[in-house]
Amino acid sequence: MGKSEQVIVIGGGIVGLAIAEKLIAEGHDVTLVEKDEIAAGASQGNAAGLAFSDIMPLASPGIIKKAIKWFLDPVGPFSVVVPDLPHTMGWLLRFLKAARPSQFNKSISVQATLMHLGKKTFPEMLERNGLTSMVRANGGLHLYQSEDSYKADLEKWAFRKKHNIAFECYEGQALHDFQPGLDKSFIAGIFAPEWQSVSNPLDFCKAIHKAATAKGLKTVYGEVEKIADTQVTLASGDVITADKIVLAAGPWSSRLSEKLGDPVPVIGERGYNTTLPKTAFEGLDHTLIFSDHAFVVVPLSDGIRVGGASEIATVDRAPNYQRSKAMMKKAEKLLPGLTNKDGVEWMGARPAIPDTLPVIGYSSKSNKIIYAFGHGHLGLTQSTATAELVSELLAGRQTSMDITALRVNRF
Repeated sequence: MGKSEQVIVIGGGIVGLAIAEKLIAEGHDVTLVEKDEIAAGASQGNAAGLAFSDIMPLASPGIIKKAIKWFLDPVGPFSVVVPDLPHTMGWLLRFLKAARPSQFNKSISVQATLMHLGKKTFPEMLERNGLTSMVRANGGLHLYQSEDSYKADLEKWAFRKKHNIAFECYEGQALHDFQPGLDKSFIAGIFAPEWQSVSNPLDFCKAIHKAATAKGLKTVYGEVEKIADTQVTLASGDVITADKIVLAAGPWSSRLSEKLGDPVPVIGERGYNTTLPKTAFEGLDHTLIFSDHAFVVVPLSDGIRVGGASEIATVDRAPNYQRSKAMMKKAEKLLPGLTNKDGVEWMGARPAIPDTLPVIGYSSKSNKIIYAFGHGHLGLTQSTATAELVSELLAGRQTSMDITALRVNRF
């Protein structure tokens, strides 16, 4: 353990919480700054998955054909809000560029390395805080209704196999024996046994915050207006000082990084879900991934969550809950025994970067400011890996992996 420093972590989502917890564990004096409530954004309503097998970038050669069709459907799995295009077109063009084979293969390698680091560090964090009981290895089952879709995804699983990610294939009746209750149209499934789930994302975030607070974490509620080397200025005019500052404010991070001379193409990629009572579908143990429809069905400790989709819009646009309703209609067809009653709808903005890789590293202005944002769908999964890298950067140690591809100057 090195020198103890005063550190400000901006952002009370899962990534900021994991960083704060890790720095507290290393003996630093940490203040967490959050503009709303703990896990007020995407961290509270996500799909609860530790998707360590999910190394395939969203920006991929195969996504382009699908995306063109999806873009035209206002409630489709990947849609664009047309009035917001002046603000989001630049991101979309970068997304298409990132889908080129050369960038795609590079992103896979980096994601795989991050996932391996996450598999190592997540159990360590749970053990430090007595939270092991809040995570279980329930596995993720990817489902297919056509041979073409199944064979196309098998090629992606070949990439995963190269990175030592295990999977099992179930075809025909074997699939329906493995997961009862599926519509008869499903002909195959690929099961990822390393997929894990937290009991409830909001409860999990609050538990981390409570544990870190008991160890000395201080929390300040207020919106950050400006970062300057060792100072954070709040919208209220209050100024907080520290030796180091970590920016982990999700989709709101780019506004602050741009003021530091580091423009980052981050948007709030909006996801929707409906959380149903636990009795809505009997016998659900695995996370079900409907890849062709871009949503998942997840067993939580207190319910069943049907969620997913990607809506490209500005962060402040009002939710379009027709998207969650459309997902529920599909879910009822694909899971005939699902009871769509007493559901609670939700929308959250994921911090998405076109190449599907987060920004982790020093700001261009100062090594006293560290960036850690832009994890997209993988904030929970990669939270402890990010915390490990941030702790190493803060202490000036060799990082556990090469972070060149994650630095802010790649844009």
